[in-house]
Amino acid sequence: MTNEMTGGEALAQMIKAAEGGPMFGMGGFQLLPFYDAARRLGLDHHLINDERCAVFLADAYAKVSGRVGLADATLGPGATNLVTGLVEALNAGSPLVVIVGDANRDHAGKNMTQETDQAAILKPAVKAFLRLESVARIPEMMRRAFEIATTGRPGPVVVDVPEDIAHGTHGFEEGAFHVDPIFASVPALRCRPDADALDEAAAILARAERPMVLAGGGVHLSGAAEVLTRFAEENGIPVAHTMTGKGAIPCTHPMSAGLFGRYDRIANDLIAVSDALLVVGCKLGEIATKRYIVPPTDRTIIHLDIVAEEMGRTFEPTVRLWGDARAGLQDLAAALSPGAGEAKARRAAYHAEIADKMAAWRKEAAPRYDSEEVPIGMGRLIRDMRAELPDDGIFIADGGFAAHWGGLLFDTRLPGRAYVPDRGFASIGYGLPGAMGAKLAAPGRTVVALTGDGGFNMTLGELETAIRMRLAVTIVVVNNAASGYVKALQHLMYGEGSYQSSDLHETDYAAVARAMGAAGIRVTEPDALPAAFREAFARTDGPTVLDVVVTRDAGKMLPAADSRAVKVKKGDRVA
Repeated sequence: MTNEMTGGEALAQMIKAAEGGPMFGMGGFQLLPFYDAARRLGLDHHLINDERCAVFLADAYAKVSGRVGLADATLGPGATNLVTGLVEALNAGSPLVVIVGDANRDHAGKNMTQETDQAAILKPAVKAFLRLESVARIPEMMRRAFEIATTGRPGPVVVDVPEDIAHGTHGFEEGAFHVDPIFASVPALRCRPDADALDEAAAILARAERPMVLAGGGVHLSGAAEVLTRFAEENGIPVAHTMTGKGAIPCTHPMSAGLFGRYDRIANDLIAVSDALLVVGCKLGEIATKRYIVPPTDRTIIHLDIVAEEMGRTFEPTVRLWGDARAGLQDLAAALSPGAGEAKARRAAYHAEIADKMAAWRKEAAPRYDSEEVPIGMGRLIRDMRAELPDDGIFIADGGFAAHWGGLLFDTRLPGRAYVPDRGFASIGYGLPGAMGAKLAAPGRTVVALTGDGGFNMTLGELETAIRMRLAVTIVVVNNAASGYVKALQHLMYGEGSYQSSDLHETDYAAVARAMGAAGIRVTEPDALPAAFREAFARTDGPTVLDVVVTRDAGKMLPAADSRAVKVKKGDRVA
């Protein structure tokens, strides 16, 4: 008994078999059979206004849910518009399956409308590029796509679908459409580090007087935050984190040393004198290492990562632990368990030192958090947002300064991914679509995004999508009438007034939002922030834009020390 159907319907059947979540795209002729099947099968598919945002949405959905994010695009400009979002997902380890239409193979290479060598363009941006050459092989290739997306370091997989494959037909056997449910989310498979290497690592940590964990986003991909928090508690080993690693341990936990790297609270100085560093799920890239000077090269480093080639890329580890973060931490905890209590007690003075340093940092940061300045200071904005956001609320941080301010000043209160920056590629424009994807992944949680006016300008069209989908997200537009990060760098490097192509037109984004059909609230005074956040978070039937007017002083746009006090040497990157 065969079931004759188009290739497009076979694709839809495979997504249904995988129990795929929401999917985002903009159709074209090549994928019309897929769209028709999505309608008939009741797939949760939504029109997007820009293909890059389709991938941003899918990426945030994957980051928050752990499930595979789904998107599609037509050939040519649809495909090329995906690139920025795909690289974000590739670098961040987000599991995505993206269907892309392509030219009819009978006419490929004859200047068909919108045709380009999209395979050459997309391949460097994805974990795998799978081209369909047979309608009959669609189930096999889609299963492969989900398997690749969710194993090892997760990542995006493009399934390239020529027009004649999508429109062609095949008689499929009964039972052809199935996907193993373990490949619907990450990590699909877990592997454990080598036992001998693990024993060596445990011995180093057991005798260390000032050990630290440096946690990256891989902790969240592995679902290891609660395990890491217990590990830190039981062994008395403090945890510092990257921006994507925030929430690996609650920021309010006594064992939290906060952000490390380019912007830090107290962690960099602690790292400099640590006698054992356990790096977990972290690539030790430029931002995390303050351009490769943190930690010092003579430190003892144990590197636990699912990707073997990341170990040693920037710092040579003493011990390599190749495996899943959660499994590796569980094995380390078991190995350290007999002496954990004694080791923790032995480090009491170390813990007291960390508590004192963090208390001193909070006292030093208090003027930022409590500022009454007008225009509004970023510290005050984040303080009041944190106060009104539920403990399990999700904070999406756009690229550029929004992620840096949030990474430094925002406190998570629970273990897990509640702070979601797009640090895989750090593209601006992620805030609005990222909030939408997060809300779809966690409909019962409050979602707020922090984006600059420049980033909001880039993806403003998706406000229509959020309105159409009735997504109750709050978008905080940090309105400084500038490409703030660039203007601050120009100020830092060349001095006051030395700005080029970094100013924007003064725009009332609350009025823009209202004109489009969303709620819009403009905030110009700090005392108005709490009520504005409460009103926005209480809305349940659509998006709210909070247009917050912040400083126009380029010397105050970045969270480091006021740039007028920073001495820059040739080759430095202090912000």
